[in-house]
Amino acid sequence: MITFAHVNFNVVDMERSIAFYKEALGLGEVRRRAADDGSYLIVFLGDGQTGFRLELTWLRDWGKDRYDLGDEEFHLAFGVDDFAAVKEKHAAMHCICYENNERGVYFINDPDGYWIEIVPR
Repeated sequence: MITFAHVNFNVVDMERSIAFYKEALGLGEVRRRAADDGSYLIVFLGDGQTGFRLELTWLRDWGKDRYDLGDEEFHLAFGVDDFAAVKEKHAAMHCICYENNERGVYFINDPDGYWIEIVPR
């Protein structure tokens, strides 16, 4: 059997990203791994309900202030029970970047510009 394990997003500021994912989506840190020489830090976040993980990777020697995300055609999606309440929270956070009212979904941006789709469960 083959199952999903995780998806990786590279981030510029690990603590800012962890705080965003906690506030916006309720994700918590599951584990972390750091290079002995400090060249990278990997933090896995989970939702506390499934085994799927979001892996955030910070690279010390990246040397740029952002990542090139191409045409933003890829994204991560989260299903939510109370769509209206979650959307209100994201609106207050000013992180909604696109709404598709016809399909009944919207997208938020994380601090590094990754798109995250929010869908009603």
